[in-house]
Amino acid sequence: MIESILRFSIERRVLIMMLAVFIAVTGIYHYQKLPIDAVPDITNVQVQINTQAQGYSPLEVEQRITFNVETAFAGLPKLAYSRSLSRYGLSQVTLVFEEGTDIYFARNLIDQRLSSVNQQLPNGIEATMGPIATGLGEIFMYSIQAEKSAVQKDGSPYDITALREIQDWIIKPQLALVKGIIEVNAIGGYAKQYHVTPWPEKMLSLQVSMADIHNALINSNQNQGAGFIETNGQQLLVRIPGQLQTTQDIGNVIIKTFDASPVFIRDVADIAIGKELRTGAATQNGQETVIATAMMLAGENSREVAINATKRLSDIQTSLPKGVTLDVVYNRTTLVEKAISTVQKNLIEGALLVIAVLFLLLGNIRAALITAAVIPLAMLGTITGMVRTGVSANLMSLGALDFGLIVDGAVIIVENATRRLSQAQSQFKQGNQNLSKKERLSIVFDATNEVIRPSLFGVLIITLVYIPLFSLTGVEGKMFHPMAATVVMALLIALVLSLTLVPAMVALFMTGPINEKESVVIVKSKQGYKKALQWALDFPRLVITAAMSLVFFCVYLSTTLGSEFIPQLKEGDIALHAMRTPGTGIEQAVAMQTQLETEILKIDEVKTVFSKIGTAEVATDPMPPNVADTFVMLKPQNEWPNQTLTQNDVSEKIQQAIAHLPGNNYEFTQPIQMRFNELISGVRSDLAIKIYGDDLDVLLQQAQVVLAHIQTLPGAADTRIEQVSGLPMLSIMPDKQALAEYGLNLTDIQTILATAISGEQAGLIFEGDRRFDIVMRLPEILRNDVNELNALPIILANGEYVPLNQVAKIELSPQPNQISREQGKRRIIVSSNIRGVDLGSFVQSAKQTISQNVDMPACYWLEYAGTFEQLQSASKRLSIVVPLTLLLILGLLIMAFNSVKDALI
Repeated sequence: MIESILRFSIERRVLIMMLAVFIAVTGIYHYQKLPIDAVPDITNVQVQINTQAQGYSPLEVEQRITFNVETAFAGLPKLAYSRSLSRYGLSQVTLVFEEGTDIYFARNLIDQRLSSVNQQLPNGIEATMGPIATGLGEIFMYSIQAEKSAVQKDGSPYDITALREIQDWIIKPQLALVKGIIEVNAIGGYAKQYHVTPWPEKMLSLQVSMADIHNALINSNQNQGAGFIETNGQQLLVRIPGQLQTTQDIGNVIIKTFDASPVFIRDVADIAIGKELRTGAATQNGQETVIATAMMLAGENSREVAINATKRLSDIQTSLPKGVTLDVVYNRTTLVEKAISTVQKNLIEGALLVIAVLFLLLGNIRAALITAAVIPLAMLGTITGMVRTGVSANLMSLGALDFGLIVDGAVIIVENATRRLSQAQSQFKQGNQNLSKKERLSIVFDATNEVIRPSLFGVLIITLVYIPLFSLTGVEGKMFHPMAATVVMALLIALVLSLTLVPAMVALFMTGPINEKESVVIVKSKQGYKKALQWALDFPRLVITAAMSLVFFCVYLSTTLGSEFIPQLKEGDIALHAMRTPGTGIEQAVAMQTQLETEILKIDEVKTVFSKIGTAEVATDPMPPNVADTFVMLKPQNEWPNQTLTQNDVSEKIQQAIAHLPGNNYEFTQPIQMRFNELISGVRSDLAIKIYGDDLDVLLQQAQVVLAHIQTLPGAADTRIEQVSGLPMLSIMPDKQALAEYGLNLTDIQTILATAISGEQAGLIFEGDRRFDIVMRLPEILRNDVNELNALPIILANGEYVPLNQVAKIELSPQPNQISREQGKRRIIVSSNIRGVDLGSFVQSAKQTISQNVDMPACYWLEYAGTFEQLQSASKRLSIVVPLTLLLILGLLIMAFNSVKDALI
C-alpha cells in the first residue's frame, strides 16, 4: 500500500503539489479562527447555585438554605460531587458533573428542580444559577474613574455612587452586547437608592408605625390603566398615573389622618438619595473606585472576546459624561500575546535552526529547501486539525512542537534520494550529468522505497510516546490532551508529507547536475566517530559495563527527583490575597486596602495595583469583607531599574514593603494560578489538607494541630487555616414571656427589627429606563448605635409603645465566620503554598509528618487536595499505560527488524 501511495505521488507530482497548496490555503484560513489562550482551560463541568439571604448568620444559612439545596440536587444524573460555602447572607453550592457532560444539559437538570428547591427555602429567599462561564472566564476588567474637575448635572462632583450608576445603566448594557460575554459583574461603589428613614419619636407622636409607612408607599406608587373610550370616532386610552418620581413626591405621600389632619411621610421621616448596604468594594492605586469584570461565555475564544470588549469599551467612552473615563486594568489578551509571542519566538528560532542544520549537513541547497518546506506545511495542516478538533493554541499545545522530529522522516528520504541521484549521474552518465525524467522518477521511487520502512517506523514510535497522555482524564486530561493532540497531528501530517510531497518535490526540482558533497562538519564528525566506533568495538565489554552503570546510576537519580503536576507559568503579574480579622467592616477594609496599595505603588517595578474586596454583584467568587484580592500589575521587565530580578524577587520586595502594616495576612500567587488552584480543589493554594467531621470546634482544633506541623516543613509558605470562626454577631434575643404580656408575637418583632436595621423595599423610582429601590430603614445615627436600638419603640396594638430592651436582650457573641461542606459533610481546610521544593516531595513529607504526629478522633478524617490530586491521579494512570506503550514500541521494533534480539538492543 505504501509503495502504491509513493508511486502515485511521484507520477502525479503536480496533483500532489496542488494538494500542498490546498493544505497551505486551508491552514491560513483556519489560522484566522484558531482559538488562542495562554493555557488550556481546565475548568470541570460545574454549576454554581447562589442564594442571597440578607441578615442570616453562616450557621443559619447552612441549616436553612445550603443543606436544603445540597439535598435537593444530590441525586442528579452524572453529578460527580458537590461542595458548598455558607457565609453571612450568602449560600453558594457548587455542583461538579462528570467529564463530558454537556453544560447546558446539566443546567437544564438543575433548572427543573430549582423551583421545588425555592419552595423549601424561607420566604423571600430564592436560589439562582450562576452565569455560564468557566473558571477562567474573567478575561477583562476595567475601572470607572472621574477627573477631579468633572461635575454632575446638579454641579456636585462624581462620587462612587454616581460612578456605579454609570456602570450599571450606561456601560453594562452596551458591553453585554459583545459576542461571547455572558455577564458584566460589578464591584465597588454603591447602588443608588431612595431612602425613607423615619424617626421613632415623630412616629410615636403621630401614632404611625413602620407598617403604615410601608403600606402608604406601596399604595401611592403605581400607575393604573382604565381601558379606553371612544368619542367622535376617536379612541382615547385612559390611564391614571400615580408613579412617584422625586424625593419631594415621596415626602408628599399621605400615611393617615391624625386629629383631622393628614400625616405626610415628610412629617415622620427624612427622604434622600442614599446608599445600599453593600457586600463588596473596589480600590485602585490607593483610591476607592468601581471595577467591573467581563465574564466570557464557556467555549468562546478568550483572545477574540477580549479584543472585541476593548473595541466596544472605546466606543462606550464617547457616550460617557465629560470627565468620566474607563481604565482597562486587566486584559487576558496581554498575557495571551506574551505567551503566543514566546511560542512564536521558539517556533521560528527552532525552524530556522533546523533549516540551518539541514543546509549544513545535507550539503545541497535544493535538498535542504525541500526538507524545510515540510515545516510550514505541517504547521498549517496542524492548525487546521486544531480548529476542527477544538484544540486551542497555547503554551502547552504549541510549545511541545519539535521541528526536528517533524522533519525526521523527510531528512532520511531527501538525503537518500540525493545520494542515489548523485551516484546515478556519476555512474551512468559520464560526460552528460543530466538524467532523463524517467530515470529520475525511477531512482527517486527506489531511493524512497529503500528507506520508507525505517522512516515510517521511526515516526510511529515517536507518535506512540504521546499516546499515554490521551489516557489522562479530568483536569489532567484537559491540561495535557491539547499538547498530545497537537504533536500527534503534526507528526502524522509530516509523515504523510514525507510519503507524498517530499518524493514528488525531489523528482520535480532535483534536476540538472546533482553533487552530493559532505560538509567540513560531516567530514570532521565522521573522523571522530570512526575513532570512537573503533575503540568501542575493541573494548565491547567495557562499553557495555559503562552503559549499564550509567543506566543504574540514572535509575538511582530518578528516585531523588521531585515531581510537579505542571510547571508554573510566569504570568508577569502578581495576585495578592489580603486577609484581616473576621468581622472587619467593609469601610475599615477599604481604609486598610488603600494603605496597602499606597505602599505597593512605591515599588519601582509596579505599574498599577487594584483590588476587589468582599463579594461582587454576582457572587461568582464569594469573599467576606475582611478578604481582598489584590492584583499587582508589573511594568515590562525592560523598564525595571534592576532587570536581573525575577518575578519571585519582586514578590519578596512587595512582601517586605508591606510587612509592617498591622492587621494583615498575605498569600502570594498569580491571577490565573489562583483560579487554577481554586478550580481544582476549591481553594487558592497549592496544597489543601481537608479535615472532615461534624463539630466545628473539633474541626478547628484538629486544623490547628495540623497547621503547627505543616509550618515546620521546608518549602511551606503562606500556611494558614481558612477563617471559620471569630465573626462578631449582634444577637437580639426576644423574651417570649414579655412578648406575650404585651400582646406581641415573635414575627412582629422580627419584622420590625429587620425593617429598621436591614431595610425593606417599598417600591421603585423610575428615571427613564433606570430603576432604583425605595428603601425604608432607621437613620444611620440610630441603626449603628446599640444604645439607640435598645430604646427602639415597639408599637403595641393599643397604640402605646414599649422600648425594645423590655421585650428583648441584645448580646454580642462570636459566631462561625463561614461553614464549608463537601459531599454533604462539614470540612475545614489547612492550606499552604510551596516554594523552593517540588510538590510531590512536600506532600510526601506532609503525609508522613501528619500520620506520625496527628491522631484524628473517631468519625473525623482528612484528605489531601490541590494540584497534588491531579499529580497523583496522572501518575497512577501513567504507571499502567506507559509500560503498555513500551510494549507496543517493542512490537513495532520487532516488526521493523524481524528480530526480537535486535529489537531489544
